[in-house]
Amino acid sequence: MEQTLIQSAGQPLPLGATVTETGVNFAVYSPDARVVMLCLFSSDTEEATHEIVLENKTGDIWHGHIDGLGHHQHYAYRVDRGGEQLLMAPTDKVLIDPYAKKLNRPIHWNARQYLNDSHFMVPKCLVVDERRYAANRPDKPHLAPEQRIVYEAHIKGLTKLHPDVPEADRGRYLGAAHPSVIAHLKQLGITCVQFMPMASFMPEPYITEKGMTNYWGYNPVNFFAPEPRYASHDALAEITTMVDRYHEAGIEVIVDVVINHTAEGGKGGPILSFKGFSPYQSYLYEQDEKGRLVFSNHSGCGNTVNTAHPQMMQLILDAMRFWVDVIGVDGFRFDLAVSLGREPQHFNPQSGLLRAIRQDPVLSRAVLIAEPWDIGPDGYQLGRFGHDWLEVNDKFRDTVRAFWRGDEGTTADFATRLLGSRDVFPKGFRHVNTSVNNVTYHDGFTLHDLVSYEQRHNQANGEDNRDGHGHNLSANYGHEGATTDPAILGLREQQKRNLFATLILSQGTPHVLGGDELSKTQQGNNNAYCQDNELNWYHWDMNKRKQDFLDYCAHVIELRQQSPLLSRLMLEDDNWQQAVNVRAVRWYLPDGSLKDTDDWHAGNKAFGVEIEGLPVQDSPAETWFFCINADITDVRFNLPSKAARSGWKLKLDSRYPSIKDQPGMCVQRVFSQAARTFAVFKYSRLSV
Repeated sequence: MEQTLIQSAGQPLPLGATVTETGVNFAVYSPDARVVMLCLFSSDTEEATHEIVLENKTGDIWHGHIDGLGHHQHYAYRVDRGGEQLLMAPTDKVLIDPYAKKLNRPIHWNARQYLNDSHFMVPKCLVVDERRYAANRPDKPHLAPEQRIVYEAHIKGLTKLHPDVPEADRGRYLGAAHPSVIAHLKQLGITCVQFMPMASFMPEPYITEKGMTNYWGYNPVNFFAPEPRYASHDALAEITTMVDRYHEAGIEVIVDVVINHTAEGGKGGPILSFKGFSPYQSYLYEQDEKGRLVFSNHSGCGNTVNTAHPQMMQLILDAMRFWVDVIGVDGFRFDLAVSLGREPQHFNPQSGLLRAIRQDPVLSRAVLIAEPWDIGPDGYQLGRFGHDWLEVNDKFRDTVRAFWRGDEGTTADFATRLLGSRDVFPKGFRHVNTSVNNVTYHDGFTLHDLVSYEQRHNQANGEDNRDGHGHNLSANYGHEGATTDPAILGLREQQKRNLFATLILSQGTPHVLGGDELSKTQQGNNNAYCQDNELNWYHWDMNKRKQDFLDYCAHVIELRQQSPLLSRLMLEDDNWQQAVNVRAVRWYLPDGSLKDTDDWHAGNKAFGVEIEGLPVQDSPAETWFFCINADITDVRFNLPSKAARSGWKLKLDSRYPSIKDQPGMCVQRVFSQAARTFAVFKYSRLSV
């Protein structure tokens, strides 16, 4: 016998499905709707058991309270907006609640099902009682900025091939929380993991129809619900468990979020959620050359979220708070973050959304990382986000790549990047850790491929090798791709060591691409977004070459983390004006003389930098000297002279494949610096 459900008026806020003492309150924003129908489903069927017209509307919000329902009730909506509109929502299409906290399964594009019966394609929303996820959570790490070493990882790729992870957990949230995975990160020295998108997403129709998928996940259908693909049973429970395990290990968790567009695409794209409820409020539009209203496409994905609209602003803030308060993450990396500041079409660093995040009592304490560009008008905004933001610094990436490749005229710019890109993030206005330094990122070559390929090799993507970056600043050092030539292999490994040491020892926040420490290769594919296979998955099998590089990476991170000066190269006062732990920074020519202005433009690729510190709290003063030679020939170097009863101790030399082979002893003041090497010395008042 069918259950009779009783509807009362309920409340317009909060939006979404909220568990009460007697049932569930449903509230959804849809200003242009004529009818909003709540569809209820049992957990084992795609056919609706009840379809209930919401009878109450307050302002632009439709709402109703249904007695007798509770946690994990399956539901969706149908909407009649009527009229001849650009985006008339078919009433037979079921819609995902924009405030859904959990989906019952992943969403896969199926053109036939979408056209004939979307009930069987679109996942169902699940009512979530958030109180069930609040108890007995461990404390968050709350790292100081100088302690943060960011490691970018993909939930599936991280563990799909990991031998210690049980088969059922590989490629899933629980696999990423396996003790062997966390032990690897701890041994490497990682303090913050930045996971690629974990919000629910749908691979683009054109990718699906080619037999591939959107492996990266940058195509969201909902900003709240965690992606069910990475769960065995309960995505919300399993992702919170994963976050807890990282927090217990003292590791922050940051999630990459895609607020700039959705999977609904542009004209002709599927109507899954926002297009059905509030298309004109959710997306940006402009006029084409014939005066027709068309989607703005500042994301390159068909649409652009209207982050300036009050309702979308509220939804974004609510979603972020859900990820921080309920799921438990420590912060966010925002894909194409310029879209957050568009009001509505042009970027404003004081936009309403950015100001709202800054004053929010929860979000203002979260880690905020901006990818400071999109493809819209004035889309490049590096350095223009607020003082409480970190920014991905592509100038660091390009300069460091070019310098170690041996490009002319890059030495002065390299020195600027080494000490924090203060031309972009000025002292007194931006914190020294603002610059998120990276040499590699998910959208490009891996570190191993950066020194193995001069050209992209993206044929497997099915776009005739036209996709992906063409400006890679890479080199193959004598052979394109894999080789057995020992000389080429040795030089490639040396360049990897140079690049990684520069990344970790530069001022700012280091960003490590997950898998680089394992010498991961994508066989020259620099846009592997659609490759859900071993090309993208991390390979955990190690030979001596790979193990030597992994040990080297851990050693360099340890140097930074154990040194008050290297980890806080420019520890500044409260006004960020004055360095309080650095006595002096001096730049040298190889002959031991100080560099002057003309020397920076003389074409030399070898120089030294001495960083002389002051005592900090209980730590004694430190002095470090970096010897950097990007030339193709050896250079005779003179270390800065010190007191007689003192010496320089070699702490790192990128010539040596194995950390175990490094001399680790005091050296003579004059020595030969090998071509294409990075050496690090520490000054000691004792000669041993």
